[in-house]
Amino acid sequence: MAPRFGRSSLLEGLMEKGFGFCANSWRRFRCFVTLASGRPAFPVTCHTCNRNHNKGVDMRTTMRRTLAVLAVPAAAAIALAGCTAGGTENNNGSGDSSTLSLGMTADLTGGWDVVDQPPYQGWGVEAVYDNLVRCMPGGGLEPAAAESFEISDDRRSFTAVLRDGMEYSDGSAVDAASVQASFEVIKETASDRYGDITFDVPDEKTITITWPDPQPLMELRVCLPWIASTEYLASENRAAAPVGSGPYTLDQGASTSGSIYSLVKNPDFWNADAYPYERLELRVLADETASLNALKTGQIDGTIITAGSYEEAENAGLNISSSGTGLTMLHLTDRLGEKIPALGNVDVRRAMNMVLDKQSIVDSLYDGHAEPIWQPFQKGHEAYIEDLEEPYPYDVEKAKQLMADAGFEDGFTFTVPTMEGQAWTVMLPYVKQQLAELNITVEETALSGPDAIAELLSGDYPVPLWTVGGISSLEDASIHILPTGFWNVSHQSDPTVEALWQQILTADDEQRVELQQELNQYVIDQAWFVPILSPDNLYASGDGVTVDEISDPFGLHPRLIDFK
Repeated sequence: MAPRFGRSSLLEGLMEKGFGFCANSWRRFRCFVTLASGRPAFPVTCHTCNRNHNKGVDMRTTMRRTLAVLAVPAAAAIALAGCTAGGTENNNGSGDSSTLSLGMTADLTGGWDVVDQPPYQGWGVEAVYDNLVRCMPGGGLEPAAAESFEISDDRRSFTAVLRDGMEYSDGSAVDAASVQASFEVIKETASDRYGDITFDVPDEKTITITWPDPQPLMELRVCLPWIASTEYLASENRAAAPVGSGPYTLDQGASTSGSIYSLVKNPDFWNADAYPYERLELRVLADETASLNALKTGQIDGTIITAGSYEEAENAGLNISSSGTGLTMLHLTDRLGEKIPALGNVDVRRAMNMVLDKQSIVDSLYDGHAEPIWQPFQKGHEAYIEDLEEPYPYDVEKAKQLMADAGFEDGFTFTVPTMEGQAWTVMLPYVKQQLAELNITVEETALSGPDAIAELLSGDYPVPLWTVGGISSLEDASIHILPTGFWNVSHQSDPTVEALWQQILTADDEQRVELQQELNQYVIDQAWFVPILSPDNLYASGDGVTVDEISDPFGLHPRLIDFK
């Protein structure tokens, strides 16, 4: 077995391959610079932190990763590390204990339109809209606009009874007709999940939503859509201003699009007591550096941070909350070898698993704020196999032998698509270096603009490196294992997987767990993925703000209701 990389040997190995590092990187491996030799050269731009290393100037910008929770689907970006340090006294961001001021490293996606809202940093939409029911970690539901609800035994229908007296911000009633209108809008934009639903509205407070087939992901289907007034949903410009029934309303006079959004507490919200702040300010900041500096200087009360900023935030005396979620993996989707013939051989896929020292990646690249993984399902979910030994331990020599036995000792080439601000790119040079041991060349292509996500999921790049993860293993299977899953970008069918899924759809609770674990074991045996790590999601807050728990079902960051 090849020796396991230690922290310094991993760095030295990359330097021998032509990667240089900024001064702080020897301690934290945050920033590396593509150089012709291992010696620092100035001026040069650091590949990870994008700063110009010239005359000691410390100018960090950040990288953010998109966490493809994409369950709606929706992209979620998580900021990555840099190289600044130091701190200042922290004060309440607004200077007023009745105001909560949060930094956002991304502006509202789609404005205020209810149908184009990812869960990542979605505090604005969460503030002004309500859900029928509330998604909880682990996949459960809690009442929201619906005071009671029921899922039919065949998991085809969902019946909700609405609370009395609720109103939208335009004064219209929160009634069953508006709930139907909200789901009708979703039918148009997510027809694969809602296209064939029907409605029964026996009275203004009661609605039953029915699917033609059993819905193993029923909880997710009913908790994600936001509800809004019927008149608003029929308007042509839903992005301009929200008309919802959430815990806050938008103060348009005090808001500037792309800069600051000011919201006022809605005293008539059914759960108003759970939101202690009279005003909410959402400040759009350039990147993680700007947001963290704003928190340290008391301009805001909270912001997302990443592993590379953990020490800086800790040294500044900030409160740090953590939630682990998601699976960072190479998705080997061309398992039939249609575009990349080598990937049609299971031994090639297994060899790719064996050349990455995952523990060293966690220790050196993520400062321990992650956990190595070797299953394509999240810990604690039904499909996860407890006590599973690592199926493909780190062993470069054995991996080379597998390549030779498969007839691909000369290797092959594939392209990894990247997008600006992805945290996993910190490991990409190491991944490229290690796959090169198998004569596998990894090229990169940068995607940008409004069509970037569509290109990413188009199937043109059969081996994306990405972080995915939903609120249940059923959701994860539907996202990146089933042929219809949008992260199964090659959309290739497998008779074993499809047969297991059909059994899962009709199984009882105990059988469903067993079948999901059988599906997991099959995918592991066939090496459909190169699982690498599960990163920690970190949130920093200042004095006077408490986050005791993170109730976001995706574990991305605190919800508004979590701020106390």
